[in-house]
Amino acid sequence: MSTGTPVTHVELIAKNRRTSMMMLAIEFLLVGILGGAIGFLVSRSLTTGVIIGASIAILIDMIAWLVAVRATIALTRAVEVGPEQAKVLHNVIDGLCIATGLPKPRVYIVDDPAPNAFSTGRNPKHAAVAATTGLLDKMNRVELEGVLAHELSHIRNYDVLVMTLAVTMVGMIALLSDFFLRFGWFMGGGRRNEEDGGGLVGLAMAVIGLVLLIFAPIIASLMQFAVSRRREYLADASGVQMTRYPPGLISALKKLEDDHTVTHFASKATAHLWIEEPLDKESNRRSSKLNHLFDTHPPIEDRIHALEQM
Repeated sequence: MSTGTPVTHVELIAKNRRTSMMMLAIEFLLVGILGGAIGFLVSRSLTTGVIIGASIAILIDMIAWLVAVRATIALTRAVEVGPEQAKVLHNVIDGLCIATGLPKPRVYIVDDPAPNAFSTGRNPKHAAVAATTGLLDKMNRVELEGVLAHELSHIRNYDVLVMTLAVTMVGMIALLSDFFLRFGWFMGGGRRNEEDGGGLVGLAMAVIGLVLLIFAPIIASLMQFAVSRRREYLADASGVQMTRYPPGLISALKKLEDDHTVTHFASKATAHLWIEEPLDKESNRRSSKLNHLFDTHPPIEDRIHALEQM
């Protein structure tokens, strides 16, 4: 980026949105191809295979779209709270939303001593922000504002759509692989007549299911890696733009860096959603740089350095 024309913040956000749409399109295409292959094996018809593939892709994306937010909230044990239950949290979010023109998201609290926060949703009109009790206890108002501005930036930048769908798509792939394995063994065992080729079809489906089962964790890591690291830098910058006060988020990130508490209700499926790595951070600090290639978050010290340059 150093030799060409400087990229503006607005252009980065627009590029971010295009990348999100491209990722969703690639995911739809891959699932459609997989479904089409299964349809062709079963029907021996290319047209039927295409129809089945498109139907499977649409069905899986619809299910993921409908359950993504609920699944994320359930996995993180977040509880929705009103202004009377979390006055400061609501007050800070109200101020940021008024300043930016964003619709106010639903507000959740995770009962966890580790300071952390995340955002989720499908778009700015259907979004949610969650903070842990540890974050509320350990951050002052300015730092809390910086963290929440970061999370609201994920909503404004349309990061939450692909980040939230990544949580459920991995689970859907695992379920799909289990279905293919079971259906493949069923066809292979119950239809061994050489004329209908049931055994061959069943074997092919079982192999596809096994391949999916093996590569599902790799697909999960790649999806999380793709949707997280650069978006964190952009959300940091967007959050500072919201508050117009870089020291607030910088101070919050320093506190997060110094805190070694593991977020209890975080998992590998939701790790990319949080403002910082929620899992075993102490062991991550001791590991080599090679082991950080597929981390869901960039190092906090790098994020702090980028903000200090602002």
